[in-house]
Amino acid sequence: MTISETEVKQEVERQMRIILKGALKLIGEEELREKLARSVRTGKPLNVKLGLDPSAPDIHLGHAVVLRKLKQMQDLGHQIVIIIGDFTGKIGDPTGKAKGRKALSDREVLLNAQTYQEQIFRVLDREKTQVRYNGEWLELLDLTEILKMASTVTVARMLERDDFQNRYAHNIPIGLHEFFYPLMQAYDSVAIRADLELGGSDQTFNILMGRSLQKDYGMEPQAALFMPILEGLDGVEKMSKSLGNYIGVQEEAKVMFRKVMEVPDSLITRYFALATDILPEKLDDVEKALENGENPRDWKLLLARTVTALYHSEEETRAAEEFFKQAFTKKEIPRDIPELEMTAAESTLLDTAEVLVRAGMLTSKSELRRLLMQGGVSLNGERVCDPEIPIKNGDVLKLGKKRFAKIRF
Repeated sequence: MTISETEVKQEVERQMRIILKGALKLIGEEELREKLARSVRTGKPLNVKLGLDPSAPDIHLGHAVVLRKLKQMQDLGHQIVIIIGDFTGKIGDPTGKAKGRKALSDREVLLNAQTYQEQIFRVLDREKTQVRYNGEWLELLDLTEILKMASTVTVARMLERDDFQNRYAHNIPIGLHEFFYPLMQAYDSVAIRADLELGGSDQTFNILMGRSLQKDYGMEPQAALFMPILEGLDGVEKMSKSLGNYIGVQEEAKVMFRKVMEVPDSLITRYFALATDILPEKLDDVEKALENGENPRDWKLLLARTVTALYHSEEETRAAEEFFKQAFTKKEIPRDIPELEMTAAESTLLDTAEVLVRAGMLTSKSELRRLLMQGGVSLNGERVCDPEIPIKNGDVLKLGKKRFAKIRF
């Protein structure tokens, strides 16, 4: 079936609007438009690349910002290629580091890569995603090819990277092998003939190196799409597990729903844009409604419902919403709350602290003490302030405004 040039332009515009939604920056926009037009005319999908360094495989919504954009590209019919850096992981990515990062062992790389895959397929369609390991091609390069690659970039260019620049200025050693990390990562784009590479803003240097190397190899350069960093639940710092302001993609539905409801009102639109697959026109509706003074809580409920449904079943999402409304809207003790299993020896409130930390309900024992001092702890509906108060089987503990647990010995 022939497609007119008018229809090609309309489809390119539609896809570009989806691709750019929530994005921080696109480099090579005209090149990308040409690639999309060719794809529409021929039916051949673009190769869209994401490189993952398998060093920290615990994914939260902040990490998932790029994955959600990949899912949108996948839904547009393009080919997603996830590259696990099993080879480059052995060098160690120096990005953002004040000193060289410790290289990973083969075993660490493989274990982390497996964990990554379990989590990324909570977002991407497994059947429509290629997962490649860059050792497939990097281990086959001979010294002649490596020297040819190295000749395409100068030491001065490498020292443009902020981390290298800072270390050089402060006389902190830079291993020669570290210069090969961005170069090898760039070669991944050559190996798979990437049309577009996605990444966070901290990967700008590495991704642009891919564009340069493709040109040196006589290829069309990939476009580069950079996604912003998502603020955590505190609304200030970037989402981080260490700061306790994160929403994990593997958290149970009730926890996820409750945490999304803690998102500051000022970030509702941003979370819709970066943490969901909402279409641009619907995002416009959200922005207009909030600007016109509609109740943010109604839109936050939709946000919590939307985010939770991305990672859980419809039934689990409905149950999570009902649980939230019972516990935090009607001010009731919910019927179905998580149980904490403890030994009989753990018989005071303070004894429960370690169990609560393991269950993810507290970030530390000191948080329990702080909540007690602030009057933020209740036992069976009664506020308590004594850490030595006895705990009995079946007691219901409430921490802060939104965390419940039933004690079981």
